[in-house]
Amino acid sequence: MAEKQFDVVGVGLNATDTILQVPHFPAYGGKVPFHGEAYSVGGQVATAICACSKLGLRSKYIGTIGDDERGRIQLESLQGSGVNIDHVQLRKNCPNQSAYIIIDEATGERTVFWSRPDCLAISPEQITEDQIVCARLLHIDGHDTKAVEHAARTARAHGIPVTVDVDTIYAGFDKVLPYVDHLIASSEFPGRWTGLEDPFEALTKIQADFGMKVAAMTLGAHGALALVEGRFVYSPGFVVNCLDTTGAGDVFHGAYCYAVLADMPIDEALTFSNALAALNCTAMGARGGLATLDEAKSLIARGERRTSRDIAKRSTTR
Repeated sequence: MAEKQFDVVGVGLNATDTILQVPHFPAYGGKVPFHGEAYSVGGQVATAICACSKLGLRSKYIGTIGDDERGRIQLESLQGSGVNIDHVQLRKNCPNQSAYIIIDEATGERTVFWSRPDCLAISPEQITEDQIVCARLLHIDGHDTKAVEHAARTARAHGIPVTVDVDTIYAGFDKVLPYVDHLIASSEFPGRWTGLEDPFEALTKIQADFGMKVAAMTLGAHGALALVEGRFVYSPGFVVNCLDTTGAGDVFHGAYCYAVLADMPIDEALTFSNALAALNCTAMGARGGLATLDEAKSLIARGERRTSRDIAKRSTTR
C-alpha cells in the first residue's frame, strides 16, 4: 500500500478572535477596564490541526476563510504552523469567522461572543474524495453538518478512522455519528444529546446507538472520561498556572489525533491529551501555548493532577 501524503486532515471551523483581558468579569450591567487587546487565531478544527503539526504530524486543513484582515491573519498562522492549505477556500467579499473573547485574569476562564457569516458555509460537493483519502486520519467538527457527514462517510469507506469534536447540538448530526470512530465531546454535549444527566449513562447510550469505538467527553480542569471496550477510563487533568482556557479543548483533540495514530492505549491517550491541553492554558490565545511532544512528556512525568472524586470512584480505570 502506498504511503499516505498526510497523517491527518481536518474539515471544520477556523476563527480569528479578539481577546480582551479583564481583572475580573463584571456583574450583569456592570463595567470594568480591560488590560489588553489582541488578535488571536483559533477555531475548533484549525487549532487541532495546528497542534498536530506542532507534534510533527503531516497535517492538512480543509475549510473556508474570509478575505478580510482576520482571514489574512488566519491564513498566515496556518502557513506558519506548517499546515497544508491547498484546499482552503478563500471566500470573496466575506468576513472571516470571528469572536470576542473576554479573559478573566483572576481565573483564566473565558466568555465568548462569536459570529460566522453564512457566506463561509461549505457544501459536500466542495470536498472531493481525494482530499480525504490522502490522510491516515480525519478530524471533524459538526458545524457544516452535511459537509462533514460527506467527509466522514468517505473516510469510513476507505478504512480511515474519524475523530470528532462536538460541543453543541447540530441539526442532522445523527447522520454524522454512524461514521465516527472516536467521539470526544464537550462536558455538556452527552447530556444534551441524550437527555440523560448522568455522564456515564449518556456516554453508554451514545455508544450503544451509534457503535463508535470510543465515546468520550472532556471535563475541563478535571480531565476526561471515555467509554471503550465496556469500561470507563478516567484521566484527571493537570494543574498548571492557567492564563487562558481558550482553545484547550481544541488542543486536546489535536493531541488525541496524534495518540490514535501512535496507537496509544486509551489511558495514555487521554493523559497525553490532557497534558497538551493544560500546557496550552499557560499562554494567551487558542494556540498561544501549543506544546511539543517532549514538553507534554515532561508534564506527564512531574505534573500534579486535579481529580474529580465522583467521576474517579465510578470509573473502571483511573
